[in-house]
Amino acid sequence: MTIRREQKDEVISKYQRRDGDTGSPEVQVAILTARIQQLTDHLRIHNKDEASRRGLLKLVGQRRRHLAYLSKKDPEKYVELTDALGLRRK
Repeated sequence: MTIRREQKDEVISKYQRRDGDTGSPEVQVAILTARIQQLTDHLRIHNKDEASRRGLLKLVGQRRRHLAYLSKKDPEKYVELTDALGLRRK
């Protein structure tokens, strides 16, 4: 499951550092968070969909690695991003 192009463009424009930025950790974490929320909603309805559950766990791990990188490189951005996305900090 992927997010719609319009939704992805909206997330990118909100969290990008400059025009054309799609690879910064902030943008990647925001996109992963949108996909995680979408899969979580899907799994509430289809609770026996093990393939989607595995994909969800992979996305959560990937987001966790991006957040760990961001917390090491720029702790202030890490705090701002987790507050904006409503994520718990470790």
